[in-house]
Order: sequence, then structure tokens, then C-alpha cells
Amino acid sequence: MQQELEVRWAETDRLRRAQMDRVKYEAELARRRFLRVDPENRLVAATLESDWNEKLRALAEAEQHYERQCEHDGKISDPNQRQQILSLASDFPRLWRDPNTPHRERKRMVRLLIEDVTLRKTDQIEVSVRFRGGVNKSFNVPRPLNYFESRKQSPALIVEIDRLLEHHNCGEIAALLNGHGYKTGGGLDSVTISRIRIAYHLKNRFERLRERGLLTLSELAEKLKVSVGTIRRWQDHGLLRVHPYNDQNACLYEDPGPVHPKRSMRLPDHPIYEEV
Repeated sequence: MQQELEVRWAETDRLRRAQMDRVKYEAELARRRFLRVDPENRLVAATLESDWNEKLRALAEAEQHYERQCEHDGKISDPNQRQQILSLASDFPRLWRDPNTPHRERKRMVRLLIEDVTLRKTDQIEVSVRFRGGVNKSFNVPRPLNYFESRKQSPALIVEIDRLLEHHNCGEIAALLNGHGYKTGGGLDSVTISRIRIAYHLKNRFERLRERGLLTLSELAEKLKVSVGTIRRWQDHGLLRVHPYNDQNACLYEDPGPVHPKRSMRLPDHPIYEEV
């Protein structure tokens, strides 16, 4: 382990020097191009001079960065501190697994060894870890379960929700299931029932009623050749069979057939509501 770390430190310093040498070489090329230009060609001379200045700024930044890194490495080169790092490298598995090691110390250990981590989500999670010193490691881990997968409901509950959707909206289903003692991880309400329905690909109440041939307000009005206002008045007086399909009491209508209310019929002063 100690020999490997020594090699990594040396390789890191070599890469930094190579990067600085490349920037220095580019600055030298820019200087030569500027010195060879004809002074009478002012436009070209100005362009080359600007390029040379840019390369000099890049070189100054590279030298400053290299000096900071060397200063940091100099601290590590202190015999006592280097020995601590080498000891940590040797004892890392033991320290990590030790139940007495606080979480804050584990975080410090990770920061000491890892430069950064990149995650890429596909059918799995692709993890790329860049360690301090230049080593890269890549591996895949399974994607975590989503909310509903992690809180998977019992088959009996799904069957019961599917059955109740034939006759009730989500709010009514939640109340019925709560009354019968059904439980989920987050409790039962209309939103939870709706999310479970979507997660398990159950048909919603609207689709079920449409499959049974129920009509929308405008469809029934067109079929009976009356206005939608007339349909609403007949509904208010209990003359039509209606079926709510959501918690906002939006409804679909049964076709009353040939014996349906007439526009000319007298309506009672007080509406009579029919529970359906």
C-alpha cells in the first residue's frame, strides 16, 4: 500500500508538470509567431500580440496552480502526516467497519480519498469515482425502487381497489377501505388511491363508466335535442341517473332511452334528488 501511494504521488506530479510544460510551450510558440510578423502589418501583429498575452496569462495561472499543488503535497510530504495517511490507507477497511467510528469521521475519510463522483442514470446507475492521485474506478449499481415499488401494496388491496372503482370515486374508496381497516405505508386518502391506481395500471372510474355506455353532458344534450342547461335542471330534479366519476362530482349520464323527460314538462318547485 505504501509503495502504491508513493507511485501515485509521483505520477500525479509528473502529470501536473506535463500540463504546465504544454502551456509553456504554447506560450513560446505564440511569442515566436509575434516576433516573426512584419511590423508594418499592424492588424496581424495586434492579433498575434493578443494571442501571446492570452497564452502568458494561461501560463501564469498554470504555474500558480502547480505551486499550490506542490505546497499541498509538501504538507503531505511531512513525515508524520505522510505516515498518518499511509496508516489510514492500511487501516481504512478496519476503521470504516468499526461501529465506534462516527459518521463525521467516515465523511472525512471519503473526502481524503475521493476527488469526485459522477452518477449517470440508465437502466442502472453508472458510478464513476475519481480518486485523489488520478485513479478512476467505474461500476454499476441497480436503480433504487421508486416510491410505489418501495411501498408495494398487497395484492388483496389492489384487487379491492379495482373492484370498488366500478362503483366509487377515489375519495369514497379511501373512506371505505379505512373503514374496513386497510393500511398502507402513507395512509389512505383520495390522492393515495389515485396514485396506487396509476402505479398498478387500473382503469379509472371515467373509463369504466364510458365502457358501460354512459354519456357526457354535451353528448346527452345533443342526443335529447335540448340544451345543457335543461339537462342540468333535470339532473337537479332527480329526473336523470347520474354517476360521479371524480371527487369534484363531475358526472356521466345514463341514456334514459325513449321514455325521457320532456322540455315542456312541469318541474316541481323543490328538486328531488335520486341517489345513484
